[in-house]
Amino acid sequence: MKEIMIATKNPGKVKEFEHIFKPFGVTVKSLFDFPEVEDIEETGTTFEENALLKARSIAQSQNIVVLADDSGLEVDALSGRPGVYSARYAGPGRDDAANIEKVLKELEGIPNQNRGARFVCCLAMAMPTGEEYVVRGTCPGIIATSCTGDEGFGYDPIFYLPELGKTMAQIPKSQKNVLSHRANAFVQLQEILQQLGIKKEA
Repeated sequence: MKEIMIATKNPGKVKEFEHIFKPFGVTVKSLFDFPEVEDIEETGTTFEENALLKARSIAQSQNIVVLADDSGLEVDALSGRPGVYSARYAGPGRDDAANIEKVLKELEGIPNQNRGARFVCCLAMAMPTGEEYVVRGTCPGIIATSCTGDEGFGYDPIFYLPELGKTMAQIPKSQKNVLSHRANAFVQLQEILQQLGIKKEA
């Protein structure tokens, strides 16, 4: 496997995966490189279903190995919301700031001990030949009462990591790539890559 297509148009995710795949000598491409690929409706009710929908469809239509990532935020006090709707929680066409604002508003008055949450990342890798692999990674934390930090993207500014005393948006990318939900999922994906004979370059 010399190249892989990441099924996203999110520049932040593309950069993270470029950093992760670089040691394997695998070239990362994205939906920016395949403008002919139409948007795939995420009709699944779980992160796993949505990731597989995207990976399977594109791998077959473009004849390339595809890695699709469906990830989001699950907040305990909100019964797991925003969940699979994390990217569009505040409504169609809304941005990260609007999504964050909605979560913070829904958590007004909730004490810290009840603001537990987790980032979830499901990675689905599909081969043009039909093989499929799915892994799930998580990263626990607490929803802060306001935004702090300017690194990262999405809900990072309000996702507080108690063991570090910082939000996900306050830590450098190198550290995030070690402890994030996506990094957690990728550790599991590495085991699959090695089983497939794809190893880190010396």
